[in-house]
Amino acid sequence: MPVIDVRTPSEFRKGHIPGAYNIPLFTDAERAIVGTAYKQESKLKAIFKGLDIAGPKMSALLKQGLLIAGEKKELLVYCWRGGSRSESMAWLFSNAGISCMLLEGGYKAYRKHILTDLGKPMKMIIIGGLTGSGKTAILHKLSALGEQVIDLEGLACHKGSAFGALGQAEQPTSEHFANLLHNTIRPFDRKRRVFTEDESHNIGSVNIPENFFDSMKKAVVIALMPDIAARLPRLMREYGVFKAEELLEAVGRISKKLGGDNAGRAVSAIRADDLEAAIEIVLKYYDSAYRYGLSQRPERRVLFVDSPADNPEDNVQKVILLAEKIDSGAIAF
Repeated sequence: MPVIDVRTPSEFRKGHIPGAYNIPLFTDAERAIVGTAYKQESKLKAIFKGLDIAGPKMSALLKQGLLIAGEKKELLVYCWRGGSRSESMAWLFSNAGISCMLLEGGYKAYRKHILTDLGKPMKMIIIGGLTGSGKTAILHKLSALGEQVIDLEGLACHKGSAFGALGQAEQPTSEHFANLLHNTIRPFDRKRRVFTEDESHNIGSVNIPENFFDSMKKAVVIALMPDIAARLPRLMREYGVFKAEELLEAVGRISKKLGGDNAGRAVSAIRADDLEAAIEIVLKYYDSAYRYGLSQRPERRVLFVDSPADNPEDNVQKVILLAEKIDSGAIAF
């Protein structure tokens, strides 16, 4: 059944049920006018103001609803609390023969439900490893093999480092990221294992929901730790396509963490078109930071994969072998 969000465009952009269509009863400016009338005058004045605004648009709104409802003529309609906006639009649609359902409690109830659900336990296994070790490629291969996989970086449109926004679409808000995350895990069998990638609490500008991140911190990590030489070709393929100005801007974001000398050397290498040298300098910082992060986890909950080469086909089999041992209890914690 198609889902219709009748809230304002800015409310919809901030977060919505994945897959929903936005048919706003009011624009952002119009809703502000109605809200002001409600607060400063009366509820009745606000109703009249809303009718004055919506009346001329009803034909266009109905045409959109009919187009989305299709031959089955069914819609699920929601607003913020499941109140007057969704009720009004459902009334309008129903007059054209569309069978409408209202989401009880609206988007607010949906958010409460998904945030609670994201905190429920699952058999999570974290694919960890040094930058450039092919973690995302392994996740994709696991998914192709029928495993349950959450691609957090894919949902966040960011690769999780100072360079992570390069080549990516605009990031969702943290609110909508949680919606997308829940939409991914909703069909999962919680009795089966779930793989996801090791991430910090923030992926670019997106925050991972607190209760889900708590589960990540408690999960077993399967880590790949190949040396720099094995990782350079992948990183060259992934980042060698970007302009020097973009790479220099990214280095600037971590210059303090790199240290003045290292940052200067990385900048010089990029300007000299020696990207391999620049990557090696930056990797020393990221490798050190990641090893420290692993050291903060309970030692017995970190398992290392022997991965001397960047070969996702081989490495995914090693990951599955360890996961099977975890499932069978052959590896105890």
